[in-house]
Amino acid sequence: MIGALLALAGIPFLAACGYLFALALLSRRPRTAPMDRPPHLRFGIVVPAHDEEAGIAATVRSLLDLDYPRALFEVFVVADNCSDATGQHAQEAGARVLVRDNLARRGKGYALEHAFDLILRDGWADAVAVVDADTLVSKNLLRAFAGRLEAGELAIQADYAVRNVTASWRTLLMSIALGLVHVVRPLARERFRLSCGLRGNGMCFARAALDRVPHRAFSIVEDLEYGLRLGEAGIRVAYAGHAHVFGEMVSTGRAAASQRRRWEGGRFAMARLHAARLLRDGLRLRDRIRLDLALDLLVPPLSLLAVPVLAGLAGALALHSAAATAVFGASAFFLVAYVFRGWMVSGTGARGLVALLCAPAFVAWKLVVLAARPLTKDWVRTQREDQGASATSA
Repeated sequence: MIGALLALAGIPFLAACGYLFALALLSRRPRTAPMDRPPHLRFGIVVPAHDEEAGIAATVRSLLDLDYPRALFEVFVVADNCSDATGQHAQEAGARVLVRDNLARRGKGYALEHAFDLILRDGWADAVAVVDADTLVSKNLLRAFAGRLEAGELAIQADYAVRNVTASWRTLLMSIALGLVHVVRPLARERFRLSCGLRGNGMCFARAALDRVPHRAFSIVEDLEYGLRLGEAGIRVAYAGHAHVFGEMVSTGRAAASQRRRWEGGRFAMARLHAARLLRDGLRLRDRIRLDLALDLLVPPLSLLAVPVLAGLAGALALHSAAATAVFGASAFFLVAYVFRGWMVSGTGARGLVALLCAPAFVAWKLVVLAARPLTKDWVRTQREDQGASATSA
C-alpha cells in the first residue's frame, strides 16, 4: 500500500523529468546557413551598467569589433545610478553614454526602458540588442541577429555562455547548467518554433516587437518577465545558437549565493504569478507557445528536482516496491541523461565531469541559499572575477 502511494506521488516528478529528457533528445544542432544578403539593418546595442568601471571598456571594444558595417550600429551604455567612472570609461572606449540617476526606479529593467524609449523615439535603428556590461561577444553577433530578423523573427536570443569557465569547480558546473538552459532547451524548442526564452544577455528585439509589446518589465528577472509578455502577445523568441555572448560568472560562494537567490527567487515569483494562467490559456486556445512557457515555469530547478527523485528512489528500494522503483528509477535515468547532454554541449570535457562530482555539495548549498531571505528588488552589482578573460570569435 505504501509503495503504491509512493509510486503515485512520483508521477509529477516522472512527468517533469520526462519533459527534460524529451528536450535533451530533441536538442540536435541544426545546420546554419550563412547570411547571403549584404547587411543593411541598423542596430542599437544597449549595455545596461551599474558600477562596472572595471570591465565596461572591454565590453565596448568587443562590440565595436563586430563583423558588421560600423555605420549600421551604435553602442549605448546606460550608466545607471553609478557611483564610479563607468560612464567615463565607456565613452573613452567609443560608446555613447546615457547617464541615468533615479534612486526611486532602480534596476536593469528601468535602464533598458530608458534606452529603448530613446532609441525608438530617434527612429534610426531597425532593432535593438542587449549585452551585459561584463560580456565579450562573438564577432558574428549582429550578422546572426540580422539573418533571423530578415527571416521574419521579431525577438531573438543568442547563446549565453560562461566567460571564465575554468575559474573554479563552481563556474564549471555553471557552464554545464547554462548548457542545459541556454543550449539544450532552446535547440529543442527551436525545432518546433516555440519560444526559447530570454536570458537577459545577448537579446535582440525588432522595432515592431518593442512597438507592439513595450518593455515594461521591472522585476528581478526582467528578461523572463518580458519573454512571457512577448509569448502572450504571440511573439516567440527565436534562438540564434551560432552567435555567442560570454558573460562572467562568480566563483566565490558568497557572491554566488546572492546571485542565486535573485535568479531563483524571481523565477519562483514569475511561476506563482503566471504559470496557471499560461497553462489555462494554452489549453483553452490550443496555443503551444503559451503551453510550453507554462511547462517551463512549472518544472522545478534541477537541484530541487533531483533531491525528491533520489529520496523517492531510495524509499522505493527500501520498500521493495516495483511500481515506485520503476517510477523513480525512470525519473533518475531521465535526469542523468539530461545532465549528460548538458555536459556534452558545454565543452568542459574531463574537467566538467570531475566538477560534476561536486554536484551533491552544490545542490545542498543551493537548498540552503534558497531558504535564505529576504530578496532585494534593487540592482545589486554581482562581484566580478578578473576582467582579463577572453572570448573566442565565431
